[in-house]
Amino acid sequence: MSDLEIWIVIGALVLATATARSSLWLIGHHINIPKRVQAMLRYAPACALAAIIGPDLVLAPGGQVVLDLTNIKLLSGIAATLYYLLRRNMLETIIFGMVCFTLLRLFWV
Repeated sequence: MSDLEIWIVIGALVLATATARSSLWLIGHHINIPKRVQAMLRYAPACALAAIIGPDLVLAPGGQVVLDLTNIKLLSGIAATLYYLLRRNMLETIIFGMVCFTLLRLFWV
């Protein structure tokens, strides 16, 4: 791709992103979202986070699924999930999960 093509693609992506993000802001008062859809949209951030983090926890660098005790990412994720269920504090959970992962990575035999 030439430099001009790259800049055209960047410009098109900027325009598409700005249009998509501002459309509901500009016409948001003129449309009504049903209560059921609003209730479902509350779960969208959690679903997106699970879709990003889930594969990283169970897939090895080669792409194969690893569900045993050698997968320190999965062990750290399980520990962090249990910590969150006990404490209900997201910042502490992130710190706890990263500490678990670092300690397992450094000291796992």
